[in-house]
Amino acid sequence: MEHYLNYIAGRWCDAPKALTVDNPADGRPCATIALADTDDADRAMRAARACISGGALTDVRPAERVGWMLAAARAIREVADEGARIGCMENGKRLQDARDEFIEAARYFEYYAGMADKLEGTAIPLGKNYLDFTEYRPHGVSVQVVPWNFPVSICARSLAPALAAGNAVVIKSPEISPLAMTLLVRAVADAGFPAGSVQLLCGEGSTVGAHLVAHPETDQIVFTGSVATGQAILRAAAGRATPSVMELGGKSAAVVLPDADLATVIDSVRGGIFFNAGQVCSAMSRLLVHATRYNEVKQAVVAMAEALVVGSGDDPRSELTPLASRRQQQQVLSMIDAALAEGATRLTGGYAPDSEGYYVAPTVLEAAPEMAIAREEVFGPVLVMMPYSTPEQAVAIANGTEFGLVAGVFGQDLDATLGVARRLRAGQVFINEWFAGGIETPFGGIGLSGFGREKGQEAIYSYVQTCNFALRLRQ
Repeated sequence: MEHYLNYIAGRWCDAPKALTVDNPADGRPCATIALADTDDADRAMRAARACISGGALTDVRPAERVGWMLAAARAIREVADEGARIGCMENGKRLQDARDEFIEAARYFEYYAGMADKLEGTAIPLGKNYLDFTEYRPHGVSVQVVPWNFPVSICARSLAPALAAGNAVVIKSPEISPLAMTLLVRAVADAGFPAGSVQLLCGEGSTVGAHLVAHPETDQIVFTGSVATGQAILRAAAGRATPSVMELGGKSAAVVLPDADLATVIDSVRGGIFFNAGQVCSAMSRLLVHATRYNEVKQAVVAMAEALVVGSGDDPRSELTPLASRRQQQQVLSMIDAALAEGATRLTGGYAPDSEGYYVAPTVLEAAPEMAIAREEVFGPVLVMMPYSTPEQAVAIANGTEFGLVAGVFGQDLDATLGVARRLRAGQVFINEWFAGGIETPFGGIGLSGFGREKGQEAIYSYVQTCNFALRLRQ
């Protein structure tokens, strides 16, 4: 099996211990990676601080960072095919989807390259004999804890704006799928960034992750993952009031209005909940359908789900791939069983196919809004359907969880559709196409879905602080 390394202070580093990574398609070990410890974390933090203190990132003209960013984007594209093979192997996702992660990562570097030399301050009029202006300064050392579902693209989502703004970054990769990220960091490291600009550590979250977020050299924390882990990180951050960006998942609802186009709805359900086996923070996990269309939509959704081809990511015919780990598979199956015990109705799926891999059949359930399955994040290929009678009832159900990441509305009457959309409690609302946004559109949640925004122009301001200069002139 191939063995992968950590990256610290411009060098690839091994460790005394190794972590074994499984292939979710068959449950067998496929590679090992050096398992970082807290000493490695300290070395990474020292390297990042030295990079910042020495001015290697901050003292150069911003145009030089633009060049490094664009070179990184080109290098990422060059490793996309190799990275896709590794991402498919370690994460179970479709080969094309794994390749798309690298292409998206390159796009993040291209996009934020265009902003690296445009972080402009302002002049503020205070009257005669005063000069007042602002400038943006990088936080310094940004610690970024990356999840296992889209490790390459989510890493690039925060790494690119952080580097564009002049921060040094220490990345904690996920234990489940840390391998493809090494190709991403290799591409960035080869693009000309100074040593210490980027460090990559694969370590246990309970030790290395906890050590990094509480480290006295940490100037910013970026986290994507579960609510419980995010809350633990925030408790650690509170001691030093460390600025943080938190994306903590969701229980997102789509509202189908009476005049919605059925084909449009079904296409969005297919991608909204079954893409990447439902392991998507912004997945369409609830489908609320007007009572007059409910049976029609339900039958079409079930037929679509039952027609999906379940298989490994390296088979081009596969439409539903395995979950990333046995633990995740068992968690999803446990939540389905609990939902059925609570009174939910199984319309299709709800079981593990007879396979060595970590599969869960595409699942559609009927449930009441107050049931746990309709309120808690499953992070698997499980859709909960329920009817509603009025727009007010639909909005109340959609807003009836503690999450608020994304939401969606399907309908043809613009006034009615937009009217519902504007009442949904979410950081991003899709209309007539789930996942209609892109890297250009700000993304983030409210409530238990977290705070701060990633993607788009708005995101780069999470990676800087405003400093004001107020001068009294002699005349």
